[in-house]
Amino acid sequence: MFTAENWPIGANMLSFGSRTSDGTPTLEASSSVWASQLRQVKELGVDQVDPTDAWLPLAKLSDERIEEFRRVLDGEGLSLSSISMTRNSIVDVEHGEENLADAHRFLEIAPSFGVSVVNTGFMQGLTEKQAQAIWFWLEDGHVDDPALRDLAIERTRELGDAAKAQGIQLSLEMYEDTYVGTADEAVSFLKDVDHDAVGLNPDLGNLVRLHREVEPWSDMFEKVLPHSNFWHIKNYTRDYDAATGAYSSAPMPLKYGYINYRTVIRRALELGYTGPFCCEHYGSDSLGVIAENVHYIRQVLTSALAESA
Repeated sequence: MFTAENWPIGANMLSFGSRTSDGTPTLEASSSVWASQLRQVKELGVDQVDPTDAWLPLAKLSDERIEEFRRVLDGEGLSLSSISMTRNSIVDVEHGEENLADAHRFLEIAPSFGVSVVNTGFMQGLTEKQAQAIWFWLEDGHVDDPALRDLAIERTRELGDAAKAQGIQLSLEMYEDTYVGTADEAVSFLKDVDHDAVGLNPDLGNLVRLHREVEPWSDMFEKVLPHSNFWHIKNYTRDYDAATGAYSSAPMPLKYGYINYRTVIRRALELGYTGPFCCEHYGSDSLGVIAENVHYIRQVLTSALAESA
């Protein structure tokens, strides 16, 4: 069992984007660029990161560059809390097989970084309208094809076997209009996968930001937390005007948003949650907010674990 001090809580490196200031893909950037960006995380008092493939797709790196990245991490005094694969669905009609191969590669390299869980999901790239919106979730995006659900289950089970062989876990990120797009759908899909190395990522921030009706957050968490093994954690404001039918939402630090994470994290611990956290935020000084969220989670854990000791 982790303590509040050593529980894996990472900063999602998505804050830096997939390209450097001169347009070079982070994948092709020099290790000095990686070091500079990682150093900014360390300077905020955060010791772990999740190198999401939206920042640096480790699965695309050669063995030599993997070792280069490892040296940079060590040099900056950082470690990995988790590895996330996003918007690269394993049943994407055009790139599904390539994405499946990348997922296998992530699972292969994860243990060498001390990572216990690899996150994936069925969300796909932003549409042009989403990319142009002030917040991408204000526009409708990809919707999973029910005809591919059986293939999604088959490939997820394949990745579960690979994860189990490595002694680690696979987590499925909840995201609207995918096979794990609601609490009920996520639990149903997981039951159909039926693999002890596969769990859920209860990223309900993805849902409460939507300008549509969603289940109350407390009800959703109660359904999915017993099956959760990793957590992309973020918060938003959420409001609904019944007179006009208008919704509004905006990113917020964990302790100020719509979801009461002090309550939710404590409930997760009661239900046996032991997975890593990965802090995310969109807009503003996202990295600064992420750092605040990391420290907030540690405080909540300190209080909750002291009571259960």
